[in-house]
Amino acid sequence: MASEWRYMTLREAGVQLFDCDHRTPTAVAEGVPYIAIPQLKDGRIDFSGARRISHEDFIEWTRKTRPTAGDIVLSRRCNPGETAVVPEHVEFALGQNLVLLRADGVRSDNGFLRWAVRGPEWWEQIGKFINVGAVFESLRCKDILDFELRFPPIHAQRSIASLLNILDSNVSDLRLQSGTLDAIARTIFKSWFVDFDPVRAKAEGREPDGMDAATAGVFPGEIKESKSGAIPLGWSSSPFDSIADFLNGLALQKYPVSSGEDSVPAIKIAQLKRRSTEGADRISARLPAKYLVHDGDLIFSWSGSLEVDVWCGGEGALNQHLFKVTSETYPQWFIYGWLLQHLEHFREIAASKVTTMGHIQRHHLHDATVVVPTSEALQGLGELMQPLHERVIQSRLQMRTLAELRDTLLPRLISGKLRVPEAEKLVEAML
Repeated sequence: MASEWRYMTLREAGVQLFDCDHRTPTAVAEGVPYIAIPQLKDGRIDFSGARRISHEDFIEWTRKTRPTAGDIVLSRRCNPGETAVVPEHVEFALGQNLVLLRADGVRSDNGFLRWAVRGPEWWEQIGKFINVGAVFESLRCKDILDFELRFPPIHAQRSIASLLNILDSNVSDLRLQSGTLDAIARTIFKSWFVDFDPVRAKAEGREPDGMDAATAGVFPGEIKESKSGAIPLGWSSSPFDSIADFLNGLALQKYPVSSGEDSVPAIKIAQLKRRSTEGADRISARLPAKYLVHDGDLIFSWSGSLEVDVWCGGEGALNQHLFKVTSETYPQWFIYGWLLQHLEHFREIAASKVTTMGHIQRHHLHDATVVVPTSEALQGLGELMQPLHERVIQSRLQMRTLAELRDTLLPRLISGKLRVPEAEKLVEAML
């Protein structure tokens, strides 16, 4: 019951703090990950992009502080208060301005602490102890253990952590599933429409790999020369902008929200990169319907950070510098596949514009060539690609639903306002 919960400082709850080495080791091409503040994302450690250090430096840098599975990594600067849980079976060293928090297992549980440091009371403590500097806001090590949080009895801590971990595990599984399916779809697309592997195999008298006879039958067995290069016999090449429509977004600052008026989040490049409207500006919902973005819409940012995504972040409004990409003739999986194929080239074009914010222009869409199969071939190949594309979208939508449920239950569970048995019923119904 909530009456059994006590406000305690982290120190009173038996939480230990371990500071990292304040030096910076030499980076190497291959070695042990060296985790810095940018690797802390959404409660997890993102090892992609992390610097590597030698094993000798790893031993030296972890002599004082070696992360253990279940520990909490906390950022003291740049984004103070951001945390991530240490995963199992991964060795790494902590970078500057990161510290470890570790529960004692008697008065406090690491699993519960993982979620408590993502709740509203945690951020209230961050606001109370933050130091505003000339360059960075920061937290002092000596203050962190004075943070006050509400702790239930240890058995309740573990029950709460177990339930939230189930939800989080399902979110992680769906994230992995959607990522794997998307990677498979990209590989197949490149093999079929860029490298023409099945066509080349048939031209050489071989059976195409990894497909049944019906799928193999829709591919021609000959390559021909065209103005844009070698393409399968009977197929054609076209400018990208001839097979898809690219609707540019609006300057959404021209649509402020009036009192009592319905609003929607503005989807800008930052939201596209995060795949979420969390923290987005709100604008008036009274804008032309074609500029509303819905789950399943294909969005392409043509300026700044060039990104392509099938949007699964909920309804919003299309900001300038973003295209909503549609086609009345060709399926979305086909347009999406070609956007991904041309994305790196588009990024190179944008990067070459050193005097302005990097971007591409509409003529670059016309200059980009796509190879189009016959309508019969496209329909036959879509029987495999369309379900795969839809499974990626459904996995991401389900992942968002479970993440929203987790984030809704989190503050109520760690405050004692919602009991675990009641929350379990909600989770069972959702799963």
